Parts: sequence; C-alpha cells; structure tokens
Amino acid sequence: MKLGLINSAWLGTSIDTARGIALTKEIGFDSIDIFADPLEITAQERRLIRKSCVSAELPVVSTVCCALGIADFNLPVRAFHVSRAKAYLDLCYELEGRNLLLVLGEYIWQQEVIAPKDQWKWAVQHVRELAKYAQMLGLEIALEIEPFHLSIVNNAALMAQFLEDVDHPAAKANVDISHLALAGDSADAIAKLAGRIAHVHLSDCNGKVHGDLPPGRGTVDFPPYLQALSDAGFSGTVSIELEYSPEPDKIVDWVREAYQSTARLMNGLRP
Repeated sequence: MKLGLINSAWLGTSIDTARGIALTKEIGFDSIDIFADPLEITAQERRLIRKSCVSAELPVVSTVCCALGIADFNLPVRAFHVSRAKAYLDLCYELEGRNLLLVLGEYIWQQEVIAPKDQWKWAVQHVRELAKYAQMLGLEIALEIEPFHLSIVNNAALMAQFLEDVDHPAAKANVDISHLALAGDSADAIAKLAGRIAHVHLSDCNGKVHGDLPPGRGTVDFPPYLQALSDAGFSGTVSIELEYSPEPDKIVDWVREAYQSTARLMNGLRP
C-alpha cells in the first residue's frame, strides 16, 4: 500500500496550494488527493495544481467530490450534481488521477416524506451513470462510507448492497477506517467489499463523533482494519484525511505527525 494525503489538510492555514503540494512531498507522502471544485477554481489554479504535482513528482490518486444532492427528489438538482461530478472526473483525468472520491448525501426529512427506496434508486441510477463516464476516461468511482445516521451508505453491508445494485465495474468503495469504527463495523466487515475497494481514507476520532485527527490522538484501533484491507487484496493508496486543524499555525507538525504514525502502522502489517 502507498501512503497519500488529501490536500484539504492545508485549508484554513497560511499554506497556499503550491506550497502545500511541495510540503506533502517533503514530509514523505507517496501521493496526493486533490480537494478542489472545478466549477470554482480558475484555469490558472488548475494549471498550478498540475504543474506543482509534476514538479514535486507527486502523483494524484483522487479528486474529492461531495455530491450531496445526487439523490434529491428534484430532477434538476440531481442533474446538476451529476454534471458537476462529471466535471470532477474531467479534472481527475486532466491530473492523470485514478478515481473520483464521491460522497453521497443523506436521506432528507428523516425518511418521513420522500420514500427511502426512491432516494436509494436515484442514487444508484446516477452513480451508474457516473461510473459509465468514469470508465470512458479510464477512471473509477470510489464511494465513501459515511457514518452518519441518515447517510445513504453508512456501513460496509450497505456499501456492498449499493455496489451490487449499481452493477458497474467502475463503481467501487472508498473505505474510511474511522467511519467504519464510528458505524460500529469491525475489521471483519471489510471482507464484504473484497475486490471492490478502490481507495482508503485514514484518520482518528474519539469513537463518538467524526474527528479527522492524526492516528494516535483518538481511539480507533487501526491495525486490525489495515490488516483486513491487506487480506482483502487491497494494495492501493491509503490517504490521510486531516481537515480544520484546531491549531492551524502548527499544521505542518500536525501533518508530519499523521504521516509518521500512519507509516509505523502500515510497516507493521504482515505480508
């Protein structure tokens, strides 16, 4: 497995895009994921990202898209989110990445107004459409397991079912280890997704709420999950997710700590 960083770690700090990419390489990461909205950034920013990654010899693995309206009950809203996600896939292709990390939304109105089966159906339909587009570009969709109560896909079993319903080879899972822990899924649950894992996120939490902490600052027992990923045949990239550091002036130390603690964990895996 390779160790990467999502560049959202630098958001809210004094470190700009180019410097953040350079620091990611200097600290020791093998790759980077890009969190940038293609509908918001300029052509100059797109080129800066690409040139900075090339200059740092830091390959892009994933672009990160939150498409929270992809299962909305309004067709124009769903169509916008699909179109926007395709723009993210185009950016991933431009950056020579491998997958689009896609975050789906939640059931609205506590599942009391719009039938949950319809929201599930719309999400399946549109993810299949995005998977077809991704395949055309030589890319994959990596759907993230979100641990929140009303998330459409909030545990490994639901992810397995969702991928079965989408039924497209380019649609796969992103396994976020702390999200599995928060959802109450043990490491054994990863076996349900064997052969269908495109990407992995890693961060720590306090065991109760979402945290995005450096490993070791929370309660997640990482070794069983990492070993289960290896046993399931996953050999891709594990990307550290750190966002909104409580001490933005110390973000470099925060990222370096996360790199070192995660590298130790990964080095301890058995073959």
